Amino acid sequence: MGFKCGILGLPNVGKSTLFNAITKSAIPAENFPFCTIEPNLGIVNVPDNRLQMINEIADSEKVIPTTMSFVDIAGLVKGASKGEGLGNAFLSNIREMNALLHVVRCFDDENVIHVDGKINPLSDLETINLELIFADAEVLDKRLLKLEKLIRSGDAQAVKDQAIIHSLKELMSGGLLPKLDSFNEEEIAFINSLTLLSTKPMLLIANLSDDQSKNKLEDIQKYAADNSVHIIPAVVKIEHELANLDEEEQNEYLELLGMDEPVLNKIILAGYRLLNLETYFTSGPKESRAWTVHKNSLAPQAAGVIHTDFERGFIKAEIISYDDFISCNGEAGAKRDGKLRLEGKEYIVKDGDVIHFKFNV
Repeated sequence: MGFKCGILGLPNVGKSTLFNAITKSAIPAENFPFCTIEPNLGIVNVPDNRLQMINEIADSEKVIPTTMSFVDIAGLVKGASKGEGLGNAFLSNIREMNALLHVVRCFDDENVIHVDGKINPLSDLETINLELIFADAEVLDKRLLKLEKLIRSGDAQAVKDQAIIHSLKELMSGGLLPKLDSFNEEEIAFINSLTLLSTKPMLLIANLSDDQSKNKLEDIQKYAADNSVHIIPAVVKIEHELANLDEEEQNEYLELLGMDEPVLNKIILAGYRLLNLETYFTSGPKESRAWTVHKNSLAPQAAGVIHTDFERGFIKAEIISYDDFISCNGEAGAKRDGKLRLEGKEYIVKDGDVIHFKFNV
């Protein structure tokens, strides 16, 4: 579907190491600033045990998970909005993202260079936030100039858009990323059309040391709680080690660490939810497959993800909830127990639905 989660942060905080772990890539991740210059793209499978459970019943020839994209973006420094570091190129890369994973270094280690020479996670976070805000302020000021001309010509919509921008600038004036809770659906649509950096959905990744005595987590956890931002603590170095093991070795290492699964799985799923996405399934003898749709997608739109003909010629959808599919031991049992239902064009697809589309073109 082309949705991208960008991995950003100051230089040398673990972005490329996290990217390599998530995507099982081997891009350079060195102990110096601006190791990454051009953005790197990786497509990863979204972990979902439900697909395996469905296939245990369906016994399909192939099992195909859904995917999402992660992008490793060059490190940002103070003054990027004015051209410092990689400046405008960096900000342009962020603008193309649908959501952001902000990696913040939360550990002391004299052997790992910090671009500012000191470890202060909250200060690092504020540096990134301010650069995003400064870049957006420039975009908003340019738009205001255009709107003023339209207002002088009597454009009523321009008056409304001007008020929205002034509200945004007021929210940004405190140095915090603006929340859009106070705006209605129409206003949010206009804000989204501006492709601002500071309004993109964001997840914080607190990069920790495996030596807990070196970690500084309290301030950034308080920030996340106060600002309703989701944060995932992770020892990115260990996650990278885990990602490069085979399944048996990985399970042994996880057991040694006292973990049920890699934190990476939580990060991938959190990124998926950050994009406001959900999964439905198709299943048959040839394949069991997971498909990605926006939340609240109608059945024809979900069908169109498979093929545009499915949406164009949509007739109806046979729906079985995931829980019913498992409890009834598959489609035949669901039909027998009255758990398979027919839905039309106005049906809103639910996360976990197992669907068979009927269409005619």
